[in-house]
Amino acid sequence: MAKLSSVNKNERRKKLVKQYAPKYAKLKATANDKTLDEMERLIARLKMAELPRNANPTRIRNRCEITGRPRAYYRKFRLARVMLRDLANKGLIPGVTKSSW
Repeated sequence: MAKLSSVNKNERRKKLVKQYAPKYAKLKATANDKTLDEMERLIARLKMAELPRNANPTRIRNRCEITGRPRAYYRKFRLARVMLRDLANKGLIPGVTKSSW
C-alpha cells in the first residue's frame, strides 16, 4: 500500500485539474496560436503561470486503484502489476488468462 497522504495528494490534484481545465485549455490554445500577436501569447503564458501549480494535468500521477502504487501501472486495467497478476490468477479480470504454451 502506498502512503495514504500520497494518494490523497494525487486526488486533490485531480480535483484542481478538473476545476481549472476549461481556463487552462483556453489559455494554452491562445499561447500556442501562431496567428496571434506575440504580446497576446506572452500574456496568456503569464496568466497560465498564475494558475495553481497543481492545476497542470501533467502533475497527476497514475496510481493503482486498489493499492495506490505509482509504479508498474497498466493503464488498460488501472492497476499495478502486482494487483493485476493477483486478480488475474483468481479469475476476477474478464478476458485475462494465464498464458501457457
